[in-house]
Amino acid sequence: MGNSTTRRSFLTSAAIGAAAASWPPMAAAAQNPIRGFERSPFDPELSQGWKPISDRRIRVGLVGYGYCRFAAEFSFQHHPNVKVVAVSDLFPDRCAELSRVVGCAKTYPSLEELVKDDEVEAVFVATDAPSHARHCIEVLRHGKHVASAVPAVFGNLEEADRLYEAVRKSGLQYMMFETSCFRADLYAMRQIFAAGGLGRIQYSEGEYYHYMEEPLPSYKDWRVGLPPQWYPTHSNAYYIGVSNGTFTEVSCMGVPSRVRHLQPANNRYGNAFGTEIALFRTGEGGTSRMAVSWDTPGHGGEMGRVRGQNGSFYGKYDGLSKDLPETRRPPLPPLVQPGAHGGSHGYLMSEFVTAILENRRPVADIATALNLTVAGIVAHQSALKNGELMKIPQYS
Repeated sequence: MGNSTTRRSFLTSAAIGAAAASWPPMAAAAQNPIRGFERSPFDPELSQGWKPISDRRIRVGLVGYGYCRFAAEFSFQHHPNVKVVAVSDLFPDRCAELSRVVGCAKTYPSLEELVKDDEVEAVFVATDAPSHARHCIEVLRHGKHVASAVPAVFGNLEEADRLYEAVRKSGLQYMMFETSCFRADLYAMRQIFAAGGLGRIQYSEGEYYHYMEEPLPSYKDWRVGLPPQWYPTHSNAYYIGVSNGTFTEVSCMGVPSRVRHLQPANNRYGNAFGTEIALFRTGEGGTSRMAVSWDTPGHGGEMGRVRGQNGSFYGKYDGLSKDLPETRRPPLPPLVQPGAHGGSHGYLMSEFVTAILENRRPVADIATALNLTVAGIVAHQSALKNGELMKIPQYS
């Protein structure tokens, strides 16, 4: 038994090592790593206990291989229930590199061409943020499931309604890959909340601090001068991703920035704020403070805390419940590693794939994705009006 187990572990480690050669070169490997892109430590035991629910292989198209290399970063190419059948990027050199990294020979010059391919069943949209909603609508229009990077929409409430209707009418799966939802701490919060260990959440905090004195490179410079609350999902998840609730009202204060690209004359948005702090009213009557900041150096990342009637979670649970559910994240398929952003990447991809196989709503479905995103759009409007209390559209 011992020798057999040792041999099996050796073979698994060898297979993972071989697969690692095809893992994409993350931006974190650069001299100046992107905050949040540090890979989680290699864990050869991560797949222990994983069991396939189907032998079906979903035929996936991957789109977008820009500065963050996102199309390849979520490990679709390593999932046993996925076959990557097509890839695309607008830049031929990037498209060729994406093709090589994920081992897919079929390439297309654009998403609009890829979605015409009848072999493709589902598409992961990792294009520029301003195009997410438009591209997801196009994918759905061609009868394919779709997942996208964050945010679901980009500063546009009307586009949020169009995306919501497109998903509703299609009957297909949609998922936004919100990384905080599968960080270990938030995953634990969600399990404890569902089991009643937190009770009604009275107060929550979420923070996304990502210092960018110089903006990260981006397609058509969309990141230059980006209003912080237009990229709110990493922080907002520390309430909505825990409870699946909503924010109903917001008062947000913006702090003018000293950083050059966050001066109104230097960005397309006319944005002056490098930090925006939103105070939300929740649908269950509580409050949340959600912060996004680009111009404050020092400790950073995605983090949050919750306080409920039955207990709190500040790095660990402290409360009235003595019978807590399992809070460890589930096993991943062999060769799929958790990846970056707190080890969330592999879990997000696996959740999307599993939701298709099981024909169920995924975490961060269309309603949750829009509730996470739209609250920030309204928060920025509030900041422009010196903290005026404003109503937030609701999606269910």
